[in-house]
Amino acid sequence: MTNAGPAVAVHNPLFRIDNLSKRFPGVVALDQVSLDVNAGEVLGLVGENGAGKSTLIKSITGFHSPDGGALYFDGKRLEHITPHYSMSIGIACIYQELNLAPFLSVAENIFLGREQIKIKGLGWLDRGYQREETQKILDMLGMKIDPETTVGSMGVGHQQMVEIARAIRANAKMIIMDEPTASLSAHESEKLLQIIRYLKSENVSVIYISHHLEEVLAICDRITVLRDGKSVGTVNAKEVTVDDLVKMMVGRDITHKYPKVKATLGEEMLRVEHLERRGVLHDISFSVRAGEILGFAGLVGSGRTETARAITGADPIDGGKIFVQGKLARIKKPRDSIEAGIAFLTEDRKGQGLILLKDIEFNSTMVNLKSYMGRALLNLNRCRQDAEEKVEELRIRCPGIDMPAGNLSGGNQQKVVIAKWLLSNSNIFIFDEPTRGIDVGAKVEVYNLMNELVKNGAAVIMISSEMDECMGMSDRIIVFHEGRITAEFTAEEATQEKIMYAASGITTG
Repeated sequence: MTNAGPAVAVHNPLFRIDNLSKRFPGVVALDQVSLDVNAGEVLGLVGENGAGKSTLIKSITGFHSPDGGALYFDGKRLEHITPHYSMSIGIACIYQELNLAPFLSVAENIFLGREQIKIKGLGWLDRGYQREETQKILDMLGMKIDPETTVGSMGVGHQQMVEIARAIRANAKMIIMDEPTASLSAHESEKLLQIIRYLKSENVSVIYISHHLEEVLAICDRITVLRDGKSVGTVNAKEVTVDDLVKMMVGRDITHKYPKVKATLGEEMLRVEHLERRGVLHDISFSVRAGEILGFAGLVGSGRTETARAITGADPIDGGKIFVQGKLARIKKPRDSIEAGIAFLTEDRKGQGLILLKDIEFNSTMVNLKSYMGRALLNLNRCRQDAEEKVEELRIRCPGIDMPAGNLSGGNQQKVVIAKWLLSNSNIFIFDEPTRGIDVGAKVEVYNLMNELVKNGAAVIMISSEMDECMGMSDRIIVFHEGRITAEFTAEEATQEKIMYAASGITTG
């Protein structure tokens, strides 16, 4: 495809944005963005990290006040939007970080802020009514969930369904979904897509934001592409390919999706022998060498992340040994693993990888503050210099290192986490879902960084739920199932079928 083609006409849209603009100090986040959504339509919204997707969502839902342009919903121009007002008129948003009360039940979460009072004046809740209405919505969605279940005890997939149920109960006419399948298994993702099709049949509109472009093409009617805060175009999903979308997003062709570079293998950097954690990990043994990327494959809950947490002291172990560069390492807590030269880039970058209220400089240098100490004080000039060098090296999009990490896009937050560990002087890097929730261009940058690490003599362990990614970037792959290693393959031996058999606990097939 040589160009995006004209935007698809929408004559009487449920929702419309005309020339929306939003500026922050030093940054034009949105530059005259326009889009529209029909009733009962699924509109995809895609773009690289930093393209403006998050700012657009927050402008629609009232968390940001636009500097220019207009928004229309259900035939009316929206003025002075607040989060409460946007919900009251029928706009719901399900963010990547779910907004639920973990200690309340499913029914209580669905009615939170809209509680049904049994006896007015006394404030008694009509719990029976709330439970019955919740059950009706769950049945309608085909969800086998007890309304009395505490939300915090449920998996992410079920929690996401609770968010959708809450939006339905609030009579939402349009639901915005931000990376809805980022933390879901393949089965949960398919269930979610079925529910979106149901919402569409009920004339509910959906704005669907995702970096999984195959998924976007499968579920959306039209797709609007943002790049550098501008709307590049809107296309019919049936008329474009993944490659077309990538070119629109980044403004260029990405010819090598997985730019794997073979590095010279060196000494053994990490060896794990017979690692045990009661009920979680069973006889885990493996090693990884300098210059090698070792992939951890398996289904969600198979023991991949649990192994990484055990190695790095985040979780206790009941048995086994860990050797770093041939020496027995006694790792009881995360600080021990950091001092042993092991970096753990966690899956949850916001909850565990960053302090969101702190700036880029602090987040980049906090792991290795000891190295910046003089006789009594921190060498703040060195901290600043190192942080600025990493921002430039990793191409972190920001007006400066004083920006709070929480204000960055997902991909740029991931880069700050990487900067933190690059400045820790580690030589063993564990990446847990390193490209989850980041765009195709940022993914390639992460892969190239891994190539640089192993080329310079580091060892990399990459935990990935994306089989193509695992096969495309690993030198070897070990497969987990129910806390056990069920197979090991070289890059040449690995196929999707072999990995799936092993991940399902089937050793032959």
